[in-house]
Amino acid sequence: MSRWKEPAPAKVNLALDILRRRPDGYHDLSMVMQSVSLCDTVIVEETPGGFALDTGGGFTPLAGRSMEQRTAEAFFSAIGRPMPGLRVTLEKRIPAYAGIGGGSADVAAFLRILRKVYCPSLSADALERIGLSIGSDVPFCVRGGTAYARGRGEILTPLPPLPDMCFVLCKPPFDIPTPTLFARADRLTLPRRPDIDGMTDAVRRGDFDAIAARLCNVFEDVLPPEFAEVFTVKERLLELGAKNAVMSGSGPTVCGMFRDADTAQAAADTLRERYPNTFTATPLPPLE
Repeated sequence: MSRWKEPAPAKVNLALDILRRRPDGYHDLSMVMQSVSLCDTVIVEETPGGFALDTGGGFTPLAGRSMEQRTAEAFFSAIGRPMPGLRVTLEKRIPAYAGIGGGSADVAAFLRILRKVYCPSLSADALERIGLSIGSDVPFCVRGGTAYARGRGEILTPLPPLPDMCFVLCKPPFDIPTPTLFARADRLTLPRRPDIDGMTDAVRRGDFDAIAARLCNVFEDVLPPEFAEVFTVKERLLELGAKNAVMSGSGPTVCGMFRDADTAQAAADTLRERYPNTFTATPLPPLE
């Protein structure tokens, strides 16, 4: 039986701005994104027929057709051939509903496998368009590396690799509904905006301090009071040696930026005593 395996790296948002609500109900965003070494693993096997998903690890997809099944259907529709029997196994390490792209990363890894096996001639742009039909973060997760993202997140401009650094990712013990934050952002005045141009310039110069100084996520400014522990985690990361820290995506995971791996590991070990979903990670190059 044929079997293929692919890493599915998480992503972090170094900067995230909400520009406007669009007529289609989505929002135009402006972001600087980075794939990191905290990874799930996606395994795909051909089977005699049908589609099966094994999530393992206690992660339960939402009811109905899973993202992975919809991904397979969209891919084979796009290339104009029948879908074979497939069994997809997810070996999960990325926490679910955490703002670091766990579900999108899995879909993106699945798409990379499908292209490699069934349609190697399919362009990267076409693969990312298929991914966008599943989720806004999927195109970036297909590509990986460091990128400036616009639109829903699908208009991607590659950026140079980050300078040497280490991240600590810490997820508090709750989930934050993304639609709730977008709704609050639509009706509240955002008090600050990320310096996206300054961030992209700092990344191009490889300036660690300038990158750290520009970490910013407007979702932090619309968090309901019941999620204030996000700021407690940020403060602890700074106390433990992070140059700066920011909530990733719609949270609640907080990403602390460290100069060296030893300090980051010590901080992670301390935080993990209270927050089991705490990880160290390093930036990754593009995946395609």
